[in-house]
Amino acid sequence: DREEREKKEKAENERANLEKDKERQRMEKDKVEKDKERERTEKEKEKEQEQEKAEKERAKLEKEKEKERDKIEKEKEKEREKAEKEKEKERERTEKEKEKERERMEKEKEKAEKDKERERIEKEKERQSEKKKKKKKKRRTKEKTTIPNKR
Repeated sequence: DREEREKKEKAENERANLEKDKERQRMEKDKVEKDKERERTEKEKEKEQEQEKAEKERAKLEKEKEKERDKIEKEKEKEREKAEKEKEKERERTEKEKEKERERMEKEKEKAEKDKERERIEKEKERQSEKKKKKKKKRRTKEKTTIPNKR
């Protein structure tokens, strides 16, 4: 009877040990699964972080490019404005020169007209003077040819 009981206990112990082994194997398998899952998750996270990092870097480079483009555009605008100002100055200078030339021509014209008028007046005076001289001469010759009044 004791042997029977020992056999039963032994069989019971073996069955319990098998059960424990199965449980241990199942737990080991679960642990391996969890480790794989954790590793996969970590790799995904790393990949996402790398993508985010790359995206940030791209955005940063794009911002720098944009900044550089803006800077160049501002410089071009400054150059255009400077050229425009120069053009305006040149136009004003030319306009002033033209105005001075017009004024000079106007003065010359006025002077020429005054000279012409003065010349005309001088000629007129001269003509009048000549007329007087002729009249005087005529009168004198007339006086000489006519018989002087007797007293």
